Amino acid sequence: MNILILGGGGREHALAWAVLQNPKCDKLIVAPGNAGIALIAQCADLDIENPAAVTDFACDEAIDFVIVGPEGPLAAGVADALADAGILTFGPSQAAARLEASKTFTKEICDVAGAPTASWARFDTAAAAKAHIEAQGAPIVIKADGLAAGKGVIVAMDEATALTAVDDMFGGAFGGAGAEVVIEEFMDGEEASFFVLSDGKTALPIGTAQDHKRAFDGDAGPNTGGMGAYSPAPVLSEEVASRAMAQIIQPTIDEMARRGTPYRGVLYAGLMIKDGVSRLVEYNVRFGDPECQVLMMRLGAQALDLMLACAEDRLAEMRVNWADDHAMTVVMAARGYPGPYKKGSVIKGLDDLPEDSFQMVFHAGTTRAEGCFQAAGGRVLNVTARGATLQEARDKAYGMIDRIDWPEGFARSDIGWRALG
Repeated sequence: MNILILGGGGREHALAWAVLQNPKCDKLIVAPGNAGIALIAQCADLDIENPAAVTDFACDEAIDFVIVGPEGPLAAGVADALADAGILTFGPSQAAARLEASKTFTKEICDVAGAPTASWARFDTAAAAKAHIEAQGAPIVIKADGLAAGKGVIVAMDEATALTAVDDMFGGAFGGAGAEVVIEEFMDGEEASFFVLSDGKTALPIGTAQDHKRAFDGDAGPNTGGMGAYSPAPVLSEEVASRAMAQIIQPTIDEMARRGTPYRGVLYAGLMIKDGVSRLVEYNVRFGDPECQVLMMRLGAQALDLMLACAEDRLAEMRVNWADDHAMTVVMAARGYPGPYKKGSVIKGLDDLPEDSFQMVFHAGTTRAEGCFQAAGGRVLNVTARGATLQEARDKAYGMIDRIDWPEGFARSDIGWRALG
């Protein structure tokens, strides 16, 4: 079959790598892709948030199946347009994608479904938001209501930080995403990511992971899009995951179906876990980045079969075949990230690294010029490995990093510290 993946980051490189392991894939196009993806698939220059452009392209290329990587196209209604054109698509409708596109919508769903989450309130003026903060005190969590590329959340440990966050959001720091804010109770515990496929009725867990949001070792520095991840997440034991399915995930899917907007695609639940009890932090309507990289490394070729079954309403007949292993990915970023950074620095040593089902470098932000890979973003490489133990996966990943010659880049040296001790 002919397959189109929308997106151009490390997540999409990992998805492309996994899809190509499956013999069902005859032709793969990734739009827009990146320099690493171009080594294994055809890349196309396409406005992936334009439903008409994506649909026309898919028809012209005789695409049988579209996998939507990032949240932007989903919020723009790309999956709806493809469905209207009769093209099989992995990803929720625009209405269902509100589970990520609007924090308020998600909270309302949780309230109706009885899914445990933090207490909350929504505000459309800075004055009202500040009054609430002063009444509640700190620590407290401030969230931009809309999509903010994973950066619109401020965990404020003191009132001054919370008040500044409100000013920043209403002042346009996150564009239209901050036109309204949701203020939540601070939840204590250990955060982990739970990934579930849904065809609108059946929910199938496909993996757990934990990522590292802070830029520097020891979870210091500013929040980022993610500096590394590992799978599985020890805190999400089978018992904890089972309770989360029963109390949070399935009630959400049932409520979405009841409203006439069935959820189809991957549902990524960020959970706060304390004493074995989970509460929902947030939903995302796509694979996490960099969590997708470790999930795809462990799933391999079956990832395509699972996504197809999800799109075709066949999840009830599927089972996930997990190897008893672990995976870790370490992000290499441009110095200065998540603040200002320079593009165009040359990355050497990538051509000499192994590329197999146990070790891969997924490209997140690269271009190729004059025969060399160059940095073209903040998060640039996802150095990823599998092992029988998490320590083995870690040793492999950092061993590859040691062989990459990129003075203008940096990586955290402690990915996995929570699980490894």
